[in-house]
Amino acid sequence: MTDPWVALEPGADPAEHARMLRRAHETFTEAGTVTRPVRSVVAESWRRSARAGVGPDGTASVELVDGDLGSYRAEHPLARVMPLFRELMGTFAADGEHLLAVCDAHGRLLWVEGHPTTRRNAGRMNFVPGARWAEAAVGTNAPGTAVAVDRPVQVFAAEHFIRRVQPWTCAAAPVHDPRTGRVLGAVDITGGNGLAHPHSLGFVQAVARAAESQLALLAPEQSAADTPELTALGRDEAQLLVGGRRIRLSRRHSEILVLLARHPEGLTGDELLCALYEDESVTPVTLRAELARLRRVLSPGLLASRPYRLTTPVESDVAVVERRLEAGAVTAAASAYTGPLLPGSQAPAVVRLRHLLADGLRTALITRRDPDLLTDWAHSPWGEDDLDVWRALAAVRPTAPVRSRLAALEGELAAPSDWPGATGRRGATPT
Repeated sequence: MTDPWVALEPGADPAEHARMLRRAHETFTEAGTVTRPVRSVVAESWRRSARAGVGPDGTASVELVDGDLGSYRAEHPLARVMPLFRELMGTFAADGEHLLAVCDAHGRLLWVEGHPTTRRNAGRMNFVPGARWAEAAVGTNAPGTAVAVDRPVQVFAAEHFIRRVQPWTCAAAPVHDPRTGRVLGAVDITGGNGLAHPHSLGFVQAVARAAESQLALLAPEQSAADTPELTALGRDEAQLLVGGRRIRLSRRHSEILVLLARHPEGLTGDELLCALYEDESVTPVTLRAELARLRRVLSPGLLASRPYRLTTPVESDVAVVERRLEAGAVTAAASAYTGPLLPGSQAPAVVRLRHLLADGLRTALITRRDPDLLTDWAHSPWGEDDLDVWRALAAVRPTAPVRSRLAALEGELAAPSDWPGATGRRGATPT
């Protein structure tokens, strides 16, 4: 194969290739070995799918419906380029009896549009808006694998990990935020075997690049009126986006901005001192010097004193997760949670907020009992030792890998500690 991301060699017989892939897929699901003619990108995806506990007879689950889906789509960045997707791909999808699909960075389908008959057929396998097509949930498929590997990818027939999807062929390309480079989601074309042509992969890649260019053109106009954005989840040093400028903050400055963003009414020097420092011997002079340095880093006039406060509202990823949890939008909250709040911080108020946020989300996940959401948490760096979540996951998805991991965690809990003072406690809040 000259290009491993293209499904068929020029001149290959699609029907014969599909038969060979079906045999290879059966071999893999029965023996765990990959045989020819499976491409390396597909073989790696099959292995990831198996490690995630995906079964070949599974199906996608619908996570977002009705108002939850509508509100999530409305605030998603790719909503701004849906008119472009429809203009570039809508006619092609409708005339060719294909589907245009757009997913978010977690593999959830946000829009599925195109030929009515094709949409009805796709609906039988839950290829519908709100369904989760992440590779970790339904195995190898173009939109889910594209966001997993951050590359345009084509998936043909029995290259799909789940059998009921194998009559289909699809091509997808990731779309990135032009400001940060992070993956926003993917644009996909799904239909019959005719889409195995290399042109379909090049087509979706070109559409994705056009969308990124459109987002870049829209960004300057939007940034002037934007609320400053603070990103502090899953990172030791927060990032502030203000006036089109990205500012990477020191750990102490990150802690200060997280607390001030949470307290728009402001904090006195004594309150901020207690919130930031465990050591009671730290003096107000030290805090004032730190705030003076922060003021020089920020945009002019953003930080005021007496009390210390931010002069304009600052949106934070912490607040986004909290709002979604309060609204009962657990799936949307989980998608916004990219890790513990400033995990290296020991500031007392930040530690309390970190535990509060993580406990609230993990409790909601356990209560919801959604196997895919629990799987995401259990396989994350902060959830891999979370005994309560693994127990909840084993109750709703008792696969062999899940049961094995749960047994290992329970064995560690029961084992005597090797060092004085160890509690052996699992399931605590991620730090």
